[in-house]
Amino acid sequence: MAVTRHHEIVVVGGGFSGLGTAIALKRAGFHDLLIIDDADGPGGTWQWNTYPGVAVDIPSFSYQFSFAQRSTWSRSYAPGRELRVYAQQIVDEYNLAPHLQFCTRVHKATFDAQAARWSISTSSGDVTARWLIHAGGPLSQPKLPEIDGMDTFEGATMHTSRWNHEVSLAGKRVGIIGTGATAVQVIPEIAPDVKYLTVFQRTPIWCLPKPDFPLGRVGRAGLKKVPGVRQAARLASQAFVEVTFPVLAHFHRWVPGTFALEVAARKYVAMQVLDPTTRSKLTPTYALGCKRPSFHNSYLSTFNRDNVALETRSIEAITPKGIRTTDGVEHELDVLILATGFKVTDKDALPTYQLTSNDGTDLAEHWDAERFHSYQGVTTAGFPNFFTVFGPYGYNGASFFTLVENSATHIVRVLDEARRRQATSAEVTAAAQDKYMTSILARRPLQVFTNPTCAGANSYYFTNNGDVPFRASTTLEAAWQSRRFSLDDYTFAK
Repeated sequence: MAVTRHHEIVVVGGGFSGLGTAIALKRAGFHDLLIIDDADGPGGTWQWNTYPGVAVDIPSFSYQFSFAQRSTWSRSYAPGRELRVYAQQIVDEYNLAPHLQFCTRVHKATFDAQAARWSISTSSGDVTARWLIHAGGPLSQPKLPEIDGMDTFEGATMHTSRWNHEVSLAGKRVGIIGTGATAVQVIPEIAPDVKYLTVFQRTPIWCLPKPDFPLGRVGRAGLKKVPGVRQAARLASQAFVEVTFPVLAHFHRWVPGTFALEVAARKYVAMQVLDPTTRSKLTPTYALGCKRPSFHNSYLSTFNRDNVALETRSIEAITPKGIRTTDGVEHELDVLILATGFKVTDKDALPTYQLTSNDGTDLAEHWDAERFHSYQGVTTAGFPNFFTVFGPYGYNGASFFTLVENSATHIVRVLDEARRRQATSAEVTAAAQDKYMTSILARRPLQVFTNPTCAGANSYYFTNNGDVPFRASTTLEAAWQSRRFSLDDYTFAK
């Protein structure tokens, strides 16, 4: 008979969320932990996404842990391959390899209140844990389009997050569905190689120039050796990131800077795109901020190429030979690329497996029926001994690494207190959760997402209920709250 393994803590997700949380746990003296991931290496999003042009969309100086800053980035916006290297460096430096189990997918997790532990079913066998932490990121599970005939296409098909590097695009007729943040990076990279590229756009994206530049040997040496340079670069980067999302998005009524950015974006598309009809099609009709904007220096100008066409008619069906649009035209293709995004707020995305409490309540069903809610994005009343790093109303849109460090700090505080009390379970109170949600939702009228034009943005920010489960706060406020919340907001039991 198979033996069920037991660990004090199981972390689901081997991306930077899981790695950063594991480091915080080990520093606090929690060493009996297992990190499970379905990829074949660390890095999460950066392990899965290897498409041409993949890179960070915030400055490299912010896209790293505060305790593991690097001076080796090749550019101000690091390419994806360097993030994969960074993930492996983190594993090596903090001795996380003994805790990692790759190529393993979690199927189900059930809490047993009597034993105060989670029973976790995986593709590699069962495991139990006192504490379960979901550290799955939002940009790893591909979302496939619901289009008739998807399985009939006779050419090569791939989602950008599962790029097939064995498929050559040279001299091929290529179609790409989607013009979101991923497509903005892919399209300029593949356009020079393909015979013909047809871009199927449902909703245009606001695009602004990207302050991306090589750091070079001198720049990297300055970051490494000159006192204060790395700190100054990070401070400037953090301020830039803070202003361009948390401040402008969550406090739009007080700081309506998105209007100025929209004017700049309109001027940018006018400068970049020569054909007025194409330019009009690439200009959004919703307010900047409703949907994730993008930054790129050659995306818009790519549509000036003779071998690139923008198709805005709706797709009627996928055919064996290509894509048929609603005007009856069939666009013949050799390769179909799906830049259709990820499952972010879908029922089977957070978490990616069935998770049920002791009374049989399914978390996904619970959130679907009651709308998303949490306590600081980390815990949910009714689900003891369970934590999320990227939970609803936890992320404010700044550096993802800041979110990881804040969530990990919150989790460690709770587990430290449980250890001090010799408690076997911990659960946030409904009263504390309600108080937090009331305070966050009270800021909703200040956000840019209340703009009526957002209804036409087709933004993944919005849930099916029309909610935007971001944490409406500054980064400093979120960091303070993760370190200062009252431990009386939790109930502990032996």
